[in-house]
Amino acid sequence: MIISASTDYRAAAQAKLPPFLFHYIDGGAYAEHTLKRNTEDLSSIELRQRVLKNMSELNLETRLFGEKMAMPVALAPVGLSGMYARRGEVQAARAAAKKGIPFTLSTVSVCPIEEVASAIDRPIWFQLYVLKDRGFMRNVLERAQAAGVKNLVFTVDMPIPGARYRDAHSGMSGPNTSMRQILQAMTHPQWAWDVGLMGKPHDLGNISAYRGIPTKLKDYIGWLGNNFDPSISWKDLEWIRDFWKGPMILKGILDPEDAKDAVRFGADGIVVSNHGGRQLDGVLSTARALPAIADAVKNDITILTDSGIRTGLDVVRMLALGADSVLLGRAFVYALAAAGEAGVSNLLDLIDKEMRVAMTLTGAKSIAEINSNLLVGKQG
Repeated sequence: MIISASTDYRAAAQAKLPPFLFHYIDGGAYAEHTLKRNTEDLSSIELRQRVLKNMSELNLETRLFGEKMAMPVALAPVGLSGMYARRGEVQAARAAAKKGIPFTLSTVSVCPIEEVASAIDRPIWFQLYVLKDRGFMRNVLERAQAAGVKNLVFTVDMPIPGARYRDAHSGMSGPNTSMRQILQAMTHPQWAWDVGLMGKPHDLGNISAYRGIPTKLKDYIGWLGNNFDPSISWKDLEWIRDFWKGPMILKGILDPEDAKDAVRFGADGIVVSNHGGRQLDGVLSTARALPAIADAVKNDITILTDSGIRTGLDVVRMLALGADSVLLGRAFVYALAAAGEAGVSNLLDLIDKEMRVAMTLTGAKSIAEINSNLLVGKQG
C-alpha cells in the first residue's frame, strides 16, 4: 500500500542498505511504542476542510531566527548520514539549499563541518550534545563559527543513550560487529560500491578532526557511551550560551515546565522532540506533547518540533498544533539512502506540494494562517 513518498523511500532504503544501517535509522528504544505513536497520533489529527476561499495564491515562505525559508521545514541532525549515501551529509545539504531550507549537521556526522559548509552557498545549522569532553565541545563550536554556522541546535534529551535493542540484533552493536557488517555489505553490492568503497573515509569527521586520529564506525557506540554526561543540568549550558554568538535552540523538550525553563534560560528556540522514539519508550508522542507546550510558551520562544513527520500534511498538522516550523529526520534519510541528493530533492518537492493541497483545502493562504483554528473542534 502506498501511503506517502516516505513510505516508498523507506522500502527502497531497506532493500538497498545493509541491515545494520537500515535498522539503526528505522528503530527506536525498548519495544518501540513511542516510535509507533509518533506517526499514529499525528495522523489522527483531524483538520477542518473549508471551501470557496479563493486560494489561488499561496505563500509557504516563513522566517526563522532571521533566516528566510521557502517552507517551514528544516532537515534534522541525523548521525551517520554519510553512511546512507556517498558523503551523505553533503548530498542532503545540497538538496536542502536548493529548496531554500536549512540543513542541520549532526555532531556525529561522517562529513566534518568544513566539508559540508563549503559545499553550499547557505549557512548550515549545527547540532551538539553535552559531552564529558568539554575540550571537544569548545573545539567543535569554534570550528562551527569559523565555518559560518549561525544556529546551534543543542540536544538535551540524551544524557545517556537509549536502550535500542534492534542495534544488537542487526549488527550495529554487540559481539562480532565488524564481521557481521562486512558480510551484510557483501550481500548489498550497490551500497558496498557506492558508499562502502567510494564514500570513504568512514570515520566521524568532527570527532576525528579534534582527536587527530580517525574515529571509525566501530568506535562510534563506545565513544558515545563513554562521553555522554548524565550529570548535565542547566548550569552546564551557561558557558555555551555565553560562548555562542548566534541563536541557540534546545532540542528534546517534552514537558511545559522544561519549556518554561528554556525561556528563563534565554534559549532562542526549542524543539519539541522525543528523539524520534529512540530514547525513553512510553513518553508522549510529539503531536500530543506539543499543544500544552505551545500554550505555555508560544509567545515567548520559537517552537520547532520533530518525530513522526512524514508528509506535507503532517507539517501542516504540526503547525496547527502550535509549532512555528518542523525538523524532518527519518523521512529525508530514507530518501537519501534510496536515491541520494535527487531523492531528498524529490521528497522536499512532494512535501511542498502536499502542504499546498492541505492549505488550499483548509483555507490557510500563508504559514501565519496555519493555527489551531484549522483543527476539528476549533471555531474561527
